[in-house]
Amino acid sequence: MRLIRGLSHSRTFPEGCVLTIGNFDGVHLGHQAVISGLAQEGVKLGLPVVIMLFEPQPLEYFQGDNGPARITRLREKILQLKRLPVDGVYVLRFSRILADWEPECFIQEVLCNRLNVKYLVVGDDFHFGKARRGTFSLLKACGQEMGFDVCDTQPFLIKGKRVSSTLIRDALAKEDLDSAALFLGRSFSVCGRVVHGDKRGRTLGFPTANIEMFRKIPPLFGVFAITLTGLHGQAFCGVANVGSRPTVSGRGLLLEVHLFDFDEDIYGRYVEVHFKKKIRDEKHFQSLEELKLQIREDVSVAKASLDY
Repeated sequence: MRLIRGLSHSRTFPEGCVLTIGNFDGVHLGHQAVISGLAQEGVKLGLPVVIMLFEPQPLEYFQGDNGPARITRLREKILQLKRLPVDGVYVLRFSRILADWEPECFIQEVLCNRLNVKYLVVGDDFHFGKARRGTFSLLKACGQEMGFDVCDTQPFLIKGKRVSSTLIRDALAKEDLDSAALFLGRSFSVCGRVVHGDKRGRTLGFPTANIEMFRKIPPLFGVFAITLTGLHGQAFCGVANVGSRPTVSGRGLLLEVHLFDFDEDIYGRYVEVHFKKKIRDEKHFQSLEELKLQIREDVSVAKASLDY
C-alpha cells in the first residue's frame, strides 16, 4: 500500500483509480464494507483502490479543542487500512485554502487531473469546498460530464443501528466497550511507542510501560483490563490507566500499562493496547500506600475478567 502525502503534479496512478473520500476515523465495519465494495469495482475495472483522507480532520480544524475525540490517529488508520484491499492512501492537509477551494475546481484539479478517478464512492451527505457547496449531486453531474461514475455509500447496519464513527465514539463515552468492539470489528485500541517515565510504578511493585498517545481528547478515561500486542507475535494481558495520575502528578495525559508476569526492557517498541473491560474511574488517593492497595485490587479484577 502506498502512502502519499499531498498531491504531486504528476499522476501517481496514471491509468486511473477507484476512489473513496472520508475521515475513516476508526476504520470500522462500515468503512470496511465501503472499501470491500470499492475493491470489487477496482477488480472489474482493473484499477487500483485509493483512499483520500484529511489531516487534521475537518471538525478538528474548525472546532479545535472542542472537536470530537479521535478513535484512531493517522498512524493507527494507516495500520488498519494496510490490512484491507487498499493500494494507495492520499493524506491531504486540511487548511483554510482547501476549505475555501471552489468545489468545481477541486473536482477538476484533484479528482480528474491529479487522480484520474474513474469511479468514486462517497456518502450522499458528503459536502466539500467553499461554503460546503460541493455535494453528492454536484459530483454526480460533474462525473457525467468528465467521465467518472459516482455512487453513494450504503448504510451498514448492526442490530438495526447504522455503524458510524459517532456511534462508536458514543459507545466509548458510555464505557460500552462491547458495543464499540462490535461496531469496530475488533476491540478499541491505542497504538504508541513505549517511552521513559518517572518509573514510580516500580517503587509501588507494579512497573508500567508508558505509551505516547498524541491525542488532545481521548475517547475514554480510567482503569481497564487490556491486552498488548506488538511484542514477540503474541498478546500479553495487563491493566492500564488512561488519565492524568492525580495522586502522583495530575498533569498531562498518559497511558500507563502494567503487564502481568512480564519483565523485559521494551523502551522504544511500538505496541498496540487493546481495551477489554472498564474496571473503574481514575481517582485521587490520600497516600501512595492506598494507591498501591487499589492497584493490587485492579490487577485482581483485570485477571479475572481476562481469565488469566
